[in-house]
Amino acid sequence: MPFDDAGPPREQALTLHSSRRGRGPEVVLVHGFTQSSASWGRIADHLAGNFEVVTVDLPGHGRSPVPAPGSDMAEAAGALGRAGGKAAYVGYSLGGRCCLHLALQQPDLVERLVVVGAHPGISEETGRRLRREADESLAAALERGGDAVVPAFIDTWLEGALFAHLTRDQADRPSRLGNSAEGLAASLRTVGTGTQVPTWNRLGDLEMPVLVVVGARDARFRPLAEQMAHAIGPNAQLAVVAAAGHAVCFERPQAFAALVSEFLRAGA
Repeated sequence: MPFDDAGPPREQALTLHSSRRGRGPEVVLVHGFTQSSASWGRIADHLAGNFEVVTVDLPGHGRSPVPAPGSDMAEAAGALGRAGGKAAYVGYSLGGRCCLHLALQQPDLVERLVVVGAHPGISEETGRRLRREADESLAAALERGGDAVVPAFIDTWLEGALFAHLTRDQADRPSRLGNSAEGLAASLRTVGTGTQVPTWNRLGDLEMPVLVVVGARDARFRPLAEQMAHAIGPNAQLAVVAAAGHAVCFERPQAFAALVSEFLRAGA
């Protein structure tokens, strides 16, 4: 059964910026928080020889519009589906959460699903409230400082435990600096983990093939990935990538592209 938390229809549907390259079966790449479609450049190059690669800017990122107050993950997922259409979807972190919601809301659009370092949602209300408060504090600081504070915000974000080990090339700071304070603040408020409807009890509804990817060194998300694959059931595969942490797709882009290619070709 489709997952429906879309709420009342809005006057104007959100339209996301996207770009395409390559030829073949379609695969949609969806970035994480503070990134943009440009962050996938190296991986898209690897995949474009065999697939039509669609890269999408999520709401508030890159060249996509800032989501309106009151927007939520369901609206972001719906906009993602309109941008990508019927395809295989590959989502990293925030992008993985958006792809997961799309697969539950409109399973007819998602032929195959790859989720990387993604959280199905915080089950406990206290945990969600604390995360919302933390995200609101970050959003308010961005609004107070405006675009002038975005570089410092990005630097602080990349100094966090999930990213501090990344090389300059892996962190790809330049692609993140194109985001605005307004857009990042709106993203935290509308699709942050604290506002996300938990999907743990719906994972078993996913009928398409699912590849759950996590870096072997990602101590925080590896248990979540294992639990997610188990909850989805026999149509899920778990891939633990050696010598990589949370940003596995950007730490080992060639290995990740090969892993995704193999999974997508299995459905050809």
